[in-house]
Amino acid sequence: MRLFVIASVVLLSALNVQAGQMGFDAIGDISTSTFQCLKNAGYSYFIGRVYHSYGAVDTQGIQNIKNAKAAGWSDVGGYLFPCLASNCGSGASQVQAVHDALQQQGAQINTLWLDIETYHWPSSQTSNQAFIQDMVNKAKSLNMDVGIYTSSPSWGPIVGSGYTAQSKLKLWWPRYDGHQDFRDFQAFGGWSSALIHQYSGSVNGGCGVNMDQNYRN
Repeated sequence: MRLFVIASVVLLSALNVQAGQMGFDAIGDISTSTFQCLKNAGYSYFIGRVYHSYGAVDTQGIQNIKNAKAAGWSDVGGYLFPCLASNCGSGASQVQAVHDALQQQGAQINTLWLDIETYHWPSSQTSNQAFIQDMVNKAKSLNMDVGIYTSSPSWGPIVGSGYTAQSKLKLWWPRYDGHQDFRDFQAFGGWSSALIHQYSGSVNGGCGVNMDQNYRN
């Protein structure tokens, strides 16, 4: 009986490891052949940048999305790094620009991730909440699946630690602890769990690509 229990635990552990999926996000030119190499290396999803923080669509990022699709990747997303300067326009207009560029270039993503991290956000948490809601509302009106990329150290200062209005959206959680799991996750912003854990940043992930590595169950 004891051997059976031990064997069962080992088997379940192995199954849990196999259930996890490796993905990555990266900027820079990534060719179709490189995506094929990365797929063979065990990566199964990609999230490309589709909007720059200085207020322009990332055309190279959109081309990477197309290259991933051409390499046979079905699980491909995009992330929008919002421009927060006064001349950048509303959150809704930035989402619209991404949507239009994807349509024009024939690129498809399964999720638009809104990158919310401590980078030149205004001091008004109320205004920041409104800006994020504006992006979310526009994405939904365009029938785009939308999620949030953020961490507790970013979310609290930007929108307030008690702000939970986006907690029904999927969470992409960055914490560079090197663990392909969610052991270090602590609830914040109304989220009790995350869909994706970005566990390393700016590493050589194989096939000559500098990337951030991600894990999900």
